[in-house]
Amino acid sequence: MVSKVVKAKINGILLRVPAGTTILEAAKNVQIKIPTLCKHPDLPPSASCGICIVRVKGSNKMLRACCTPLEEGMDIITHDPEIVEIRRTVIELILSNHPNDCLKCARNNDCELQKLTADFGIKEESFPQFLRDLPVDTSTKAVDLDPKKCILCGRCVHVCQEAQDVWALSFLERGIKTRISPAGEIQLADSPCVKCGQCSAHCPTGAFVEHDHTAKVWEALQNSEKYCVVQIAPAVRASIGEAFGYTGKNFTKKLYALLRRLGFKAVFDTSFAADVTIMEEASEFEERLLKGSRPLPLITSCCPSWVDFMEKFHPDMVENFSSCKSPHEILGVLSKTYYADKNKIDPKSIVMVSIMPCTSKKYEITRSNEMYASGNQDIDVVLSTRELARMIKQAGIDFENLPDEESDSILGEYAGAGVIFGSTGGVMEAALRTANYFITGKDLKNVDFENVRGLKGVKETEVEVGGTKIRLAIAHGLSNVEYVINKIRQAKKEGKELPYHFVEVMACPGGCVGGGGQPYMVTDELRSLRAQALYQDDKDKEIRFSHQNPYVKRLYEEFLGKPLSEKAHHLLHTTYKPRPTYRK
Repeated sequence: MVSKVVKAKINGILLRVPAGTTILEAAKNVQIKIPTLCKHPDLPPSASCGICIVRVKGSNKMLRACCTPLEEGMDIITHDPEIVEIRRTVIELILSNHPNDCLKCARNNDCELQKLTADFGIKEESFPQFLRDLPVDTSTKAVDLDPKKCILCGRCVHVCQEAQDVWALSFLERGIKTRISPAGEIQLADSPCVKCGQCSAHCPTGAFVEHDHTAKVWEALQNSEKYCVVQIAPAVRASIGEAFGYTGKNFTKKLYALLRRLGFKAVFDTSFAADVTIMEEASEFEERLLKGSRPLPLITSCCPSWVDFMEKFHPDMVENFSSCKSPHEILGVLSKTYYADKNKIDPKSIVMVSIMPCTSKKYEITRSNEMYASGNQDIDVVLSTRELARMIKQAGIDFENLPDEESDSILGEYAGAGVIFGSTGGVMEAALRTANYFITGKDLKNVDFENVRGLKGVKETEVEVGGTKIRLAIAHGLSNVEYVINKIRQAKKEGKELPYHFVEVMACPGGCVGGGGQPYMVTDELRSLRAQALYQDDKDKEIRFSHQNPYVKRLYEEFLGKPLSEKAHHLLHTTYKPRPTYRK
């Protein structure tokens, strides 16, 4: 079926676009930029700010370009003196309800409102300022809410309610008193919030930002009595360059060099611990599949927001969850046990810093007693990609031109399987590579599972392992989880064959590459580019199986014994429990 094509003009330029294309989208096709503030490429239009107004030639009626489809024969004017003046007035009105503390704001130089103010040359206050006396909510210690900086665009509400299905945020009151808050005016920590940070990733201003821990890291680096070590997550290497004008480029080895320049005594890679995760998780899957030790399907547990979501809203699935900790927690405990012992370092002096694409990792490091398995807190501080970018700029290091360096053994070398953890489907693909070996005793010739990759919200597929058909589901973005969980729950209830043997869930759209602590203005195009950088890293690796990583083999021979051993369980595994349910 051929789609209907609409012919129209924008600023005198004739164009043809598929029916249903908005004026905003059509304008981009002819290199015309209509300013917006409430619209985000990820989200449907709310038309709340009114900055994107345009007019049809010959009419005084103003249309909002973000939500108005281009119609046959329209002759659109996007810029004229009146339109520009109206846009300026709208921005000035927004500024009248917004603090003037840009220099102290976490979004300084990276704020959409600040940029529009500069674009329109607004240098004076045109309206009396009216600021609401609303407290800052730092209760989660992962994501902070400053409602005074909120411009009521609704992005956070939509992403929390619709994209993530969490419903921690809503609009309260009306008129000039309208504000964003958890329902009931409770704190974020007492709400259904799962700390995914998608609110902060989609906020155009500083109303939602990650809870900043950079000062804590600087303090530790300057303390001569502390032995500071650091790890970088797979997704960080593919996105950090965006803070310096690069897109889709892998900066792994420059990050190793940078972190040493910052003062870290050892630089590790979370991808190594991802290989360890696969050794444990693939072993769990083998036991459940072949021995029936625990029920299928096995559900992956690397994402702390997904874990929090499951404990709050799907506690009946606890028995299906892998007990394996997330990779960065595994590396944390190994740094203060295995690494400390091998290098004769007092574990109490070690400060482990995790650089993650994620805000919920800040919550994860204290979520249960198992996160202190080394006898100390296994991870001391978590920084987001955005926080690392700020530290790089503060340090005055010419990051892009640093020489390449290697990570520190024995916790730095990784197989290709470990690095693809950063993309949706990556954990599943890495696990299948090793699970096949554990079950059949043979390595796969074709290690690429293309059917688990990509940005489709739920991917359902089937693969053959040792003559057995293994049914898989991969979901990313928490709004897609309900479909998968309900299929499992219904099959259990009716005593039918389970729809899946193995399930991977990532809370953030795209997986960790789209994490809540990643650089702003992420789109599916950016998510794909970041993921491609990780898959290329995997492809370039000589070793692409976690179980073939020589440093992982050495870890088990010298320290852990074997996967799922008593020692491995104590150090590398955790437990789950139902948490209070607020939504139902």
